[in-house]
This record gives sequence, C-alpha cells and structure tokens, in this order.
Amino acid sequence: MESVIILIFIIGYLSITLEHPLKLDKTVPALIMASLIWAFLAVGFHLGWFDVIDTYEQAYSLFPNGVPLTGDALHDAEHGFDNTLLHHLGKTAEILIFLIGAMTIVEIIDLHRGFEVLKGAVRTRSKKKLLWIIGILAFILSAIIDNLTATIVLITLLRKLIVNREQRLWFAAMVVIAANAGGAWSPIGDVTTTMLWIADNVTAMGLIKFVIIPSVICFVIPFFIATYLPAFKGDIVVDTQEDEEAGRLLSSKTMLFLGLGMIVSVPIFKTITHLPPYMGMMLALGVVWLVSEYIHPEEDFTKERKHLYSAHKALSRIEISSILFFLGILMAVAGLESLVYGVSEAGDPVGTLRYVAEILNGAVPNQDVVVVILGILSAIIDNVPLVAASMGMYTAETDSLLWHFIAYSAGTGGSMLIIGSAAGVAAMGMEKIDFIWYLKKITWLAFVGFAAGAIAFVLLTGGTMGA
Repeated sequence: MESVIILIFIIGYLSITLEHPLKLDKTVPALIMASLIWAFLAVGFHLGWFDVIDTYEQAYSLFPNGVPLTGDALHDAEHGFDNTLLHHLGKTAEILIFLIGAMTIVEIIDLHRGFEVLKGAVRTRSKKKLLWIIGILAFILSAIIDNLTATIVLITLLRKLIVNREQRLWFAAMVVIAANAGGAWSPIGDVTTTMLWIADNVTAMGLIKFVIIPSVICFVIPFFIATYLPAFKGDIVVDTQEDEEAGRLLSSKTMLFLGLGMIVSVPIFKTITHLPPYMGMMLALGVVWLVSEYIHPEEDFTKERKHLYSAHKALSRIEISSILFFLGILMAVAGLESLVYGVSEAGDPVGTLRYVAEILNGAVPNQDVVVVILGILSAIIDNVPLVAASMGMYTAETDSLLWHFIAYSAGTGGSMLIIGSAAGVAAMGMEKIDFIWYLKKITWLAFVGFAAGAIAFVLLTGGTMGA
C-alpha cells in the first residue's frame, strides 16, 4: 500500500511541473497532493497498513508484529502519529510566517516607491556596463530581499530602461542567473536556503563562509562570457536624462533603507536570542509597519490617502497562492518523510526519503556527485521539494559541508531552465520568455556557471565526503 502514497506524490509532482501545459496553477495539485498523502497515511496507520516515523527516528505502529496494541501503548502510538503531523506543520509554518513577513516588508517598500531609488545606479548606454550593473544589483539584492523579489524589481527597472523587448529578454534572463547565484549564499536569499537555515542545518555565517565564493564564480563566469556575445555588444538607448526624483516620494529613501535594514537584522536577532528566524522577521515587520503608519509620503498628505501606503494594502498584494503552494509541497514531502518504507543498513526502520538516500548513496558512492545531480534536477523539478526531500534524506550535523553544497546546488541549478526557479518563473511571466528560447540561448551559460561554482566548492572545501 505504500505505493499508493508514492503514486499520489508522483502524479502531484508531475502536475506541478506541467502547470503551463495543463493551464493549472501549481498550488492546486500541491494542496490536493498533501491532503491525500496525509489522509491515506492516517487511514493506513489506523488499519495497520503503514508505520510512521518522527524526526527523532522513533517509529510508531498500531499493529507491531501483527498484534494490535491496547491501553496506554495504543494511546502512545496514536499520540506519536499526531505529534509527527503537528511537528511537520509547525516547521512548515515557521517558513510560511517568515516568508509572509519578508514579502510584506518588500511590498511596503514598493508602495512607498523605495525601489525607484535604485534607478540612480543605472547611468550608462553601454550594453556591457548595463549588463554588469544589473547583474551586480541582482546578486546583491537577492541576498538581501530574496532572489524572487530582486528579479521582479530589476525586470521592472529594465522595462523603464530598455524599450526593445528582444534586447530586454537577454538582460532579464541574465538577471535570473545572477539572482539565483546571489540568493544561494544568504539565509534569506532563497526559499531553499531559508528552509535549511530555519531547520538549523546551516547558519548564516556558515553559508557566507562556504558558499559565497562558489556563488560569485557561478555569477561572474556566465556574465563574463556574455559580454562577448553579440546581444551585449554596442550601445542601447537608455533615458539617462529622466528626472529620477519624479517617481519618488518623501518616504522612498527612508522606507527602502529601513525595510532592507530590518530584513538584514533578522540573522543578527537569531544569533543574539537563539530564537527561530520567524520571530526576528515578525519584529522587523512590526517596526516597518509602525513607521509606515506615521510617515508622510507626500507634501500634502491627507488621511484619505493613507490607505494607498498602508501595510494593509501591502498585505493584500502578497501572492498568497505561493504561500499555499509551499504549504502543500512541504507537507506532502513531510508525509513521504514520515512513511516507514524500509530499514537502514543497521536494521532500523527509516522513512521513504531516507531510504531513497541510502539507495542513492549505494548507487553513487561519491556524495558530491549526488548533490550535483540534485542541483541539475532542481532545474527540472522545483527546488523547494528537492531540498525538503534532502532534509529528510540526510542527517548531517549543523553547518556540515553537505548542507552547504545542497544550498549551492539547489539554489543555482534552477537557473539552467526558465521554470527551474522562482526567479525564472517570475521572469517568464513578466516578459513572456519562451521556454525553448531560454533553453537555446541561456541554459548553456547557466550550466557553465553552475559547474564552475560546484568545482570551486569541492576544491575549496575538499568536498562533502570529508564532512
């Protein structure tokens, strides 16, 4: 009967990856998949079809050796199942609350037109210089406000700078590479690194120490090669004379620097208090919200216009479907992680994902190669469930090189296909980038950067085998 749950996951997964041909929002199959997996798991557990295992490697069964439990033993087993579900829901909620806080702060900044300030950084007509300016902005911003938001901000900026859509597509595609590379070395730069960070698999300083150099290489090499491509030769018509102050408000600079500063303070808050990151993000949101209530964006600011810049409006602009997608996919993966599928080499029961990890490690003895394969798969399959699966597959200690290599591979590997990352999907939606066009023009650049960064990681650290 375990195959039923795995089949549900496979069908749901395929529906997510084929959302464009199916014309179905990926949130729908994610939610249905998670609900069905846990429903079958609950029914099967109470009928004796399945055993479950929690994150502390404690297995629970209502029919051990075919004999039904009674009394306190029965109660403890049922309680163990409930606690396993609640534990996974709690861990998932930590990520969702963190994302809601970060997304709200970014939306508040955007309402106050804080990102208009960034337009002042672009003062060139040279395609090569513009490429590097946009790339560096994407790399840095993605580490601060996450790669998805950085991509949205910079493509919006590109639309104001480059009128010709065909030229703009090249820059937008390169933004995806830079944003994913920049997000990989920051605990708040990508959903996957945030997941690893919140789960205490990595620390902020550990990510910076081990991943920043491979990430820089992953960003720099494709951009260096791109400067020799015909698409980035010559000049472009950029309106450098436009009055930059025209699009700003009195509150633009204040809200930009306050918002970004509070987001950056979250890792510091966690280091000092040892509280989960979502608590720091709630504090950051509270401070930004407080200031937004009293600040005057305009000279003749009236109470009637306050709603235009309020946090309530920012909350209404958050993409809740993305939040629900993460809820569905993370809980679905948690269901697989909780299903006992086999036994380890030591003879202990293990969950499905741990079982797959042992098979992978047996088939591919080199762990570095396994992680690189995960990175390549993240271009085909969403990197969120891949990282969630890897967290159930491995039990390495905090700041193990394994987790950092997974953070790099999953974060940057998605750049190889336009649908392989949240940043890529955002760019695809905003600029209607064709899948085949990206595959022909950009994939090889992204692969070269990914491979160079992976090689650099192994050379600099000695690889995960020694972790």
